[in-house]
Amino acid sequence: MKYIEILKKAQQDLIKNSIINPSLDAELILSNILKIKRDNLLLNLQNNVSNKQLKLFNFQIEQRKKNLPVAYILKYKHFWKSKFYVNESVLIPRPATELIVENVLKKVPKNQSLKFLDIGTGSGCILISILLERPKSTGIGIDISQSAIKVAKYNAKMQQLKNRIKFINSDVDKFFSYKYDIIVSNPPYINKFNYRNLQKDVKDYEPKVALYGGLYGISMIRKVIKKSSKLLKRNGSLVLEIDNQILRETNELLKKYNFYINDISKDLMNKYRCIFSTKY
Repeated sequence: MKYIEILKKAQQDLIKNSIINPSLDAELILSNILKIKRDNLLLNLQNNVSNKQLKLFNFQIEQRKKNLPVAYILKYKHFWKSKFYVNESVLIPRPATELIVENVLKKVPKNQSLKFLDIGTGSGCILISILLERPKSTGIGIDISQSAIKVAKYNAKMQQLKNRIKFINSDVDKFFSYKYDIIVSNPPYINKFNYRNLQKDVKDYEPKVALYGGLYGISMIRKVIKKSSKLLKRNGSLVLEIDNQILRETNELLKKYNFYINDISKDLMNKYRCIFSTKY
């Protein structure tokens, strides 16, 4: 069968199952199987697939029809300037989280040697992205999930960062270490109401431990801020991803634990998403 024929059929099947981006999803899945870029796929729609490739494509489309996220099907997600391996043990990296990387890189000179800590590291995408652009710095990533730590270690190995990065399976409450210059974190911050109303792609497949922030969405943020106040050096920085709805509560917690708020950034939806603060 030709590319165009199987794509058309897959798109129709995905539409019937209320998948939001049927054309894009089918094209990404097929280009990944063929090991070509999506642009090349679209320029060669009259080419044929092998029976083996068609069988795999149909299987993966069936997975997508059941709302399995495309990133989990492809086993990768692009974040910042790199490609990261992902599976159902880790949160899929999102564009909004790149604000953490962007803010850190703006404020940290390239030749400076700093010690970073990433709380709730997941795939390791935040910490790895920062260290790739700050070659004299080192970092530690912690996560309560052993499976997530395995993914982060794999990504660090792929990016050739093993000598400057370490990943530890630990709850933030039980983590004790030396003082850090900068702590970054994308903690779970979705409240009970919003969690119930998440898209099936997210709620049914992405790890709840990386999403659910308690009844009001603030419980993990509170833990991260409190612990960071002890782990940071004086004048060290804490960079957090937050939900727009809990901005006021987060600000109050930062002030309570002796943080000065330097900057609050908005995402592409014009919602407050990233807070850069300094311990005094």
